[in-house]
Amino acid sequence: MTDTAPTRIVFLLFPGITQLDFTAPAQALSRMPGARLAGAAATREAIVTDSGFAIVPTHDFAACPQADILCVPGGHGVADALGDAEAVDFVARQAAGAQWVTSVCTGAFLLGRAGLLAGRRATTHWAYTHLLPLVGAEPAPGRVVEDGNIVTSGGVTSGLDFALTLIARLRGDAVAQAIQLAIEYDPAPPFAGGHPDHAPAAVTEGLKARVYDAATARMAAALGG
Repeated sequence: MTDTAPTRIVFLLFPGITQLDFTAPAQALSRMPGARLAGAAATREAIVTDSGFAIVPTHDFAACPQADILCVPGGHGVADALGDAEAVDFVARQAAGAQWVTSVCTGAFLLGRAGLLAGRRATTHWAYTHLLPLVGAEPAPGRVVEDGNIVTSGGVTSGLDFALTLIARLRGDAVAQAIQLAIEYDPAPPFAGGHPDHAPAAVTEGLKARVYDAATARMAAALGG
């Protein structure tokens, strides 16, 4: 598709959201011709991110327009958001009318809680992939996994990959490539260790012990698993 008809992109916002899960894809998608972005939460009060600063939603759930693209970011706040019936209902209602339903990182579990991942291939942050069957999903490898109109992406920085993938679907490869060039997304990290497949085992195990053993246990409890 190369048309520039308006495309409404709605991001779910909630306390404890990982800032880059939201802002990375938002930055790329905002440059797509015809893009109209919105950030929705229960109220329009500022949402505190996991980075310590706040994001102000553009809409509350009741006033939010229907999304063409629904994006659900992740973060440690997902475990609490899973118990927020209003947020889960918003995801389900928006997804019913959206052309694309997407997530970044642990946002996949909110899609799952809304009943959207049953029988679907999906991905999430590497530390949580083993929990995907708790929402009926089939874990699949890759930074971006597409299954019909459901697009899930891995942890945090994968949101840029998902955004550029979707822009290419909607506006063509040349537009996506131009946006990638404009934001100078040309990764050359100082270490080849952004995934357990490449990171030193001691680094992976240390990070799991410090952060993710407890975090995944909390997520599993929130999912009832």
